[in-house]
Amino acid sequence: MMKEYKTITRIAGPLIFVEKTDPIGYGEIVQIRLDNGELKNGQVLDTSDEVVVVQVFEGTSGIGKNTKVKFLGETLKIGISEDMQGRIFNGAGKPIDNKPAIIPEKTLSIMGAAINPYSRDKPSDFIQTGISTIDATNTLVRGQKLPIFSGSGLPHNEIALQIARQAKVLGKGENFVVVFAAMGITNEEAQYFIRDFERTGAISKSVIFLNLADDPAVERLVTPRMALTAAEYLAFEKDYHVLVILTDMTNYCESLREIGAAREEVPGRRGYPGYMYTDLATIYERAGIIKGKKGSVTQIPILTMVGDDITHPIPDLTGYITEGQIVLSRELHRKGIYPPIDILPSLSRLMNMGIGKEKTREDHKAVSDQLYAGYAEGRDLRGLVAIVGEEALSTRDKRLLNFAAEFEKRFVTQKRDEDRSIDETTNLGWDMFGTIPEDELTRISQDLRKKYYKSREKPSDDRQHR
Repeated sequence: MMKEYKTITRIAGPLIFVEKTDPIGYGEIVQIRLDNGELKNGQVLDTSDEVVVVQVFEGTSGIGKNTKVKFLGETLKIGISEDMQGRIFNGAGKPIDNKPAIIPEKTLSIMGAAINPYSRDKPSDFIQTGISTIDATNTLVRGQKLPIFSGSGLPHNEIALQIARQAKVLGKGENFVVVFAAMGITNEEAQYFIRDFERTGAISKSVIFLNLADDPAVERLVTPRMALTAAEYLAFEKDYHVLVILTDMTNYCESLREIGAAREEVPGRRGYPGYMYTDLATIYERAGIIKGKKGSVTQIPILTMVGDDITHPIPDLTGYITEGQIVLSRELHRKGIYPPIDILPSLSRLMNMGIGKEKTREDHKAVSDQLYAGYAEGRDLRGLVAIVGEEALSTRDKRLLNFAAEFEKRFVTQKRDEDRSIDETTNLGWDMFGTIPEDELTRISQDLRKKYYKSREKPSDDRQHR
C-alpha cells in the first residue's frame, strides 16, 4: 500500500513542497487528494533528502496543510495506438473531439530518449513541402530538425498548416503522417487549426495535440513530449514517416521560466533557466532515422522571436541544437508577400544530403547557389540606390536590382494553397535567370547552362547598332 503524506510545507505558483518522504524518483506521478475529496495530479520536479518539489497540473487552488499526497511510483505515460490518426487531444493527451477514448496498443513513458548517435542513420530523402523558398534553397530532408524563426504577427501558423497539408516524399508510396502540437495558443487559433485540418481533409493523416493559453503552464511542458512519444511509436514500431510540427516553442520556454521562478532557481540569460539548452535538446534530439527501422521522425519546431531578436536565448539555443533555420521577414510581410521567408539568413545544413540527380534534379544545387548570389547582390544594391539613385548604377547592377524584385514577386510569393513541385520551382528559377546574360551565371556549370538556359534578355540599344 502506498503511503499518503500530509507534509506540505509550502505552495509557490504551480508547485507544492512536500517534506519527510521515503525515497522518491524524479518524474514520478503524484496523486493529490484535497479536503473535499477532489483529486489533482502532479509530477515530481525535484527531489532531495529533505524535500520533494511537485508540479501540479490542475493548479494549486484548494490545496492546504491537510491535503494528502500520494507518490504512485511511475512516470507520466500516454496510451498509444494507430487509431490516434484523425483525432484531437489536449496537451495532457486526453481526447477533446467528442469521440470515444483511444484503446491503447501500448502505454509508453513520455520522457522518451534522444536517439543514440551510433544507431542514427544518415538522412537522405527529400521532403517536398510545395513551398519554393524551402524546397529550392533550404531543402527539408527526412529525419531532419529544421525550425522556423518567426515574429509576433507573422503568418507562421499558416505556413505550418500549408506544410502539414502538402509535405510528401516523391515517388514513394509510403505511410506519411503529421503530428501537430500547439502550445499556449488562444482558443481562436485552436479553432482555426481544427477548421483548416478538417476543411482540407488533412486531419485523416494527422494526430493533433492542443494546449490552450488558459491551460496550466505545467501542462505545456508535457505537450511536446506527448506528441513526440506518439510520433516515435508510429515511426519506429509502425513504419510511418512522421512530420512533427511544434508551435510555439517560445510559449514552452516561457512556461519553463515560470516554473524556474516558482522554484526560486538562480536565473540564466534573460531570466530563463540555465538548463534550458539541455531541456530543448531532450525535445529536438528525438528526431531522426534509426538504422534497421523503416520509419522516421522529422521535426519543424516553430518559435516567435521576442522583439524579432535572433540573438534572444530561445532562437539562439535552438539554432545550436537543430540543423539550420528558416527565417521569416517582417519587411517581406509588410510588402504583402506570402510566405515571407527570407532566404539570406535561412539555412538547411542537411540540404546537400537530400538533393541532386535521382533525388531532386541534377541542377538543384547550382540553381539554389545562383538564386542566393543574385538575390544577395540585388538586396545590397537597394541600399546603394537609396544613397546615389538608380541612375548611377551600371547596366549589370540594374539587372541585379530587378532580379531581386522579380525574385520576391515571382519566386518567394505563393498562394496559401499553392503546391509547387520541385520541377516547377527549379524551372521558375531558370526562367528568372533568362534576364541575366549567360556568362554572368557564375555559380552554374557550362554543361547545365547549355542544357537549361534560355535568354529572356531584351537586346540593348548598343547591341542593336552593332
